[in-house]
Amino acid sequence: MFTFRQLPLIFTLLLPLTASAHNFTTGQRVTPVGIVDKGELLYQHDEFSYKNWNSAQLPGKVRVIQHIAGRSSSKVMNAALIEAIKAAHLPRERYQTTTVVNTDDAIPGTGMFVRSSIENNKKQFPWSQFIVDDNGAAKKAWGLEDGGSAIAVLDASGNVRFAKDGALTQEEVKQVVALVRQLLKAP
Repeated sequence: MFTFRQLPLIFTLLLPLTASAHNFTTGQRVTPVGIVDKGELLYQHDEFSYKNWNSAQLPGKVRVIQHIAGRSSSKVMNAALIEAIKAAHLPRERYQTTTVVNTDDAIPGTGMFVRSSIENNKKQFPWSQFIVDDNGAAKKAWGLEDGGSAIAVLDASGNVRFAKDGALTQEEVKQVVALVRQLLKAP
């Protein structure tokens, strides 16, 4: 048996088991989600607009999905992976980064700055996909942590090949880039 003085130790030992709360399953598609409150940010003819988006649109290309809370601290968590992907110069016709920004999980009063940042990124990387989720639908559907950043790698069929909710280590960044390159070579 254990004593009550050992309780903090038991909770500490169990903490790593709860740290990755996502429900992504390797070899399966992501839990279906539709985002209609804003959706996919489009930039055409110097104007921004939105269209409904849902996860059924994910198959067709190898992807890295980055889900982030609408906070600068969340964006920074996996910035090393995004920089590594940029440096890899992946073929745009077969690869796409899909960034889902949960603006429902933004610091109050910062929504305008978050949207401006997303729009600037869309201008800079028009081939990337940016999804604005005002109600946190993807976070809820995918079982993600508040205030965080999650990464999922999907093969061209839309099946999860890697997933982590939280900051990737430098080794995991290398692993993800290598996995994406391998998936791009697959027929």
